[in-house]
Amino acid sequence: MSPSDQLRFAISDRIGDDEVTPAHVTLSLLAEFQKDVGDFLKGSNRDVDISKTIVSIEQGSLALVASGLLAVGTLWNDIEHLQHRDALSFIDAKRARIVEKWQALAQKNPNRHYSIKDASSQMIFAIDSTSNYFRPEGAWVHVEKYLHGTIVDIGGKTKANVHLELENGEILTVASTQSLLAKDNQNRLYRLALLHVTAEENLLTGELRGLKLLAFDNHLPSYDDDEFNIMIEKGTRAWADVQSSSAWIEELRGNPA
Repeated sequence: MSPSDQLRFAISDRIGDDEVTPAHVTLSLLAEFQKDVGDFLKGSNRDVDISKTIVSIEQGSLALVASGLLAVGTLWNDIEHLQHRDALSFIDAKRARIVEKWQALAQKNPNRHYSIKDASSQMIFAIDSTSNYFRPEGAWVHVEKYLHGTIVDIGGKTKANVHLELENGEILTVASTQSLLAKDNQNRLYRLALLHVTAEENLLTGELRGLKLLAFDNHLPSYDDDEFNIMIEKGTRAWADVQSSSAWIEELRGNPA
């Protein structure tokens, strides 16, 4: 599918005896649909800056038309995958979760229908009560790994967990135990941290689920300005007699000028 500049996201449903339209919609449904569309456009890596994305609301069913999407290749690659029922294992994890959410809502409500069309109004994909997007079995494996990010929330009265914001802005919820967090004597809130966790990882998309904290690793890499300047000084002295780095490399390769 060739990328275009626009995508039209539409939702159909009924409120009482009337169809959902821009003039007849609950505030909660409008807010939820708007958030879903924004999350789908952004994906896990914030491929689209929704603060700069122009959106118009169309008449008919409730439809949001997003413009300025021509250069977002990752979005269009995922759109292409959505032509296949097993797409959820091949597209961005956040977009896959939106599709799964829409499918679950439509299966519970025969009046609920979602669709995405391109600028020419050609249907790209649609979700209703008969949709059957799925993940192939065996795509998930148990892993143990380290995650680096900023802790934005920690604790919990009934369910202890850690909310870790990654460098790409994605926030992961890592389950823990109250005893493990109680033993930690450091104030980690709003600080960089390295978490040793177990999880299930999707071999095709890299998505993580069921994260559980094993321990905080205190050996975080640090940047030392003085040490960096010393390294620059040593490198400068070592290269002082080399007038041309490119010529020196070519000479090493046996290609003297």
